Amino acid sequence: MTTLAANLRDRTAIAAWTREHGVYLALLVLVVFNAIATPNFLTVDTVQLLFSQVPPVIIVSLGMALVIGTGGVDLSVGSIMAIASAVLAKFVTGGSPIGVAMLAAVAAGLLVGVFNGLVVAIARVQPIVATLGVLVAGRGIALVITGGALVELFVPVFKDIRLGKFLGIPYVMIVAALLAVAVSFLVRRTAFGYRLLAVGGNRRASVLAGLPVRRTLVVVYAISGTLAAVAGVIATARLRASDPSYIGLLMELTAITAVVVGGTSLTGGRVRILGTVTGAILIQLLETTLVSHNAPDSVARMVEALIIIAAVYIQRPARSSR
Repeated sequence: MTTLAANLRDRTAIAAWTREHGVYLALLVLVVFNAIATPNFLTVDTVQLLFSQVPPVIIVSLGMALVIGTGGVDLSVGSIMAIASAVLAKFVTGGSPIGVAMLAAVAAGLLVGVFNGLVVAIARVQPIVATLGVLVAGRGIALVITGGALVELFVPVFKDIRLGKFLGIPYVMIVAALLAVAVSFLVRRTAFGYRLLAVGGNRRASVLAGLPVRRTLVVVYAISGTLAAVAGVIATARLRASDPSYIGLLMELTAITAVVVGGTSLTGGRVRILGTVTGAILIQLLETTLVSHNAPDSVARMVEALIIIAAVYIQRPARSSR
């Protein structure tokens, strides 16, 4: 019996360690694989390329982590990116200054996020249903804004967003890092963060405790929409065009994968920001690795789906033990 108990404790300890540190181990394994099997991987140019590609994923994943922390999910983030891109193009082609156009794009994402939050918090529609509606309709709205066509944008500031660096680090990566720090502070050091985790842990108890559950949910979805819009602006700058059919496509899957792999439970009550950022880097590097080895994009999506299933399975003992 003593040996059996010891084995159970060892297995529990291993499972707990895997849940806490698995994403970092997986990233390390992938880096080692690329260092061995991918030509010219260990170069400054490769690292800078990764750091220029991953910021939109990180930024969207930060908002997704907050939503999942409340026990919900936001399937509309990709469509919000497309809407923000379309609004940006509409203002730029209409002669507005680029600063005004970018603010309008972010404001559009904020408004869609508030709408999602109101539907979830006030109408009490399940988050997956509420945001699925925006996922379906949002890209159509973006296509209507742009007239159903790709809009090329020759804006000088886009070159700085796309290629600008500070001490060798792309500007967009610095923006993503600052946003990650801000979101981490929000979750760990503010009353709002406490309420967010409380709502995700037990919504009924939060209501009975007098916490502003509805307001918290609206703000969380508003933040998610705003961050998705910021990512949409960055994606538009990289593409140098607004293409609602492409920008943000399947981003919701990528963001959910990054959050879950990073250790945030789909049942809510917990948000891991560092894990989410690491998960985003892992997913982007995985996609880059598959492309480098001539794997089709469909394979990358299947691998992401398998990663989600594996991550949820690994978290299962922790959820069932509560």
